[in-house]
Amino acid sequence: MKAIKVIEPFKVEIVDVPKPEIEKEDDVIVRITSGGICGSDIGIWNGTNSLATYPRLIGHEFGGIVESVGSAVTSVKPGDKVAVDPVVSCGHCYACKIGRHNVCSTLEVMGVHRDGGFAEYVKADEANIHVFHKDFDESLLGIVEPFTIGVEINRRGQIHEGDQVLIMGAGPIGICAMQVAKRNGASVMMTDLVKERLDKALSMGADEVVLVSEENLEERINKFTNGEGIPVIVDTVCIPSSFEQSVQLACPAGRIVVIGLKNQPSSITMADITKKELTIVGSRLNNNCFDEVIEGFEDGSLNPQDLMTKTYNYKDIMDALTMIKEHPQDVLKIVLKFED
Repeated sequence: MKAIKVIEPFKVEIVDVPKPEIEKEDDVIVRITSGGICGSDIGIWNGTNSLATYPRLIGHEFGGIVESVGSAVTSVKPGDKVAVDPVVSCGHCYACKIGRHNVCSTLEVMGVHRDGGFAEYVKADEANIHVFHKDFDESLLGIVEPFTIGVEINRRGQIHEGDQVLIMGAGPIGICAMQVAKRNGASVMMTDLVKERLDKALSMGADEVVLVSEENLEERINKFTNGEGIPVIVDTVCIPSSFEQSVQLACPAGRIVVIGLKNQPSSITMADITKKELTIVGSRLNNNCFDEVIEGFEDGSLNPQDLMTKTYNYKDIMDALTMIKEHPQDVLKIVLKFED
């Protein structure tokens, strides 16, 4: 079968690899129909993803149609349209035992730590397979995973009806988090430096947007919250200064969700956290969020079609990567279609 392999930074090839076969009783073989290109894939391609090793079959956002199943599989059957959770955990460390397998001590993500889903066929455990209950556009099956990041962010931030939320950054993850927050009944303000992304955020449901290069964010927050200050902040910009700013902007008893994996230190004093008794939580990957996203796709409360900027045949991977590199302001999600 064909697959997309990054041999080393800036060298990507379409390669022939063995088609997976059923080996364990809970194995599921999926014929991949679509996959979304994520910043992590770009990082593997350009050598900036410190978690990846080479060579690597990339892709952790992918879905397709079940082709075959192991003898013990009961939740899916051949012909089902599915999305695949790329998070692989041990099941017995402390995090796994308390239901937090997404931060397993030996966590692996398909497409990063092990070979991923940008291939014609993929094998995964039944537990990682999530079924669509209605017929659904095959090109959108691979976009479930980024919305699961949005669900996890909302769960970690305890975002619920009536909350006022500031999401810093209107990229794909920020917009996914926004749509989930709106689904939960929150009001959402989004910021960015790129007007085109803010226009897209408004069209996809954001209540207000702030072009921070031209507007005073604190003034806009005061108006948005009637002078109360913002109770929930999601930082998807993920640089030290954005984390520092979120601590300053949060109102007393506020909640901050951090998703960045950069290791540069931030200059934040304990007093800034303690005086307002802020809750600061990390959010990584997803923790059993796929079924909620699929429900949202099927009932129309989440809109993956609006996130998809353009589709490419998987064999045109270099054209897709070039589009992202040269026109980042125009791209939310590039989708690869696995068809000949």
